[in-house]
Amino acid sequence: MSSFCLGCGNGMAEGERFCGICGRDALAASAGRAVDPAVTFGLPPETSGKAIFSLISGVLFLILPFSLAAVIFGHLSLSDIRHSGGRLTGKGLAIAGLVLGYLGMAATLGLIIWSGFYVRQREKSLAQKVKIVNYENPIVSSVRSLNMAEIAYAQAHREAGYTCSLSELKAAWGLSNDLAHGQKDGYIFELKGCTAAKANGPIAKYQVVAYPAAANKTGTVAFCSNESDLIKVARNGSPQDCLRAGVDLSEGRD
Repeated sequence: MSSFCLGCGNGMAEGERFCGICGRDALAASAGRAVDPAVTFGLPPETSGKAIFSLISGVLFLILPFSLAAVIFGHLSLSDIRHSGGRLTGKGLAIAGLVLGYLGMAATLGLIIWSGFYVRQREKSLAQKVKIVNYENPIVSSVRSLNMAEIAYAQAHREAGYTCSLSELKAAWGLSNDLAHGQKDGYIFELKGCTAAKANGPIAKYQVVAYPAAANKTGTVAFCSNESDLIKVARNGSPQDCLRAGVDLSEGRD
């Protein structure tokens, strides 16, 4: 069976050891690394498709599946190029894809770690806010005192009903001077929303709000209540939000 010279591509008869054109030792050549016929005959090398795909995936390294694909195909392409005997090129593309792929994986890992840390800090912050919302809080005690004073006042003034005057509540219940003046323990207390159930009838509804006099310095939570005696909280410190969509105090109890 005839063969060809791995050096110049000249046809060689069966059993012929040395090429008649270039003198290459066919036996010695066969013992070394095999040479691709395309290289032997001078055909141009091809760029590894895996290397190209690795680079394209690496460009999208911020998306985890693509960064992982860039790394996998980068290593596969380097292996193919190394064993192609010169038939494949694209080593630079494969290396670039690998670098971008590993960068994307590192960025994703860092984002996951940062997200976990942020969530823990957020939960810790919320836990600290919830901790101050309990039945032993002095602001809650003051709101409860105002509710009791309103009940006492309404019983003593059945024709008038409730009142939105702190000074009138002081006379009916004996509130402390600072609470009667609307400010105590760094909070501002207000009575509002006094309305009658019918025209010229007694006041049947009222609202109590307590909010920080200086946000983040004297407090961060707003409290509110009404004739139902149910106390609610708004953790953003807004009395309006407390009245509109406050959370029942019992839900934040320790």
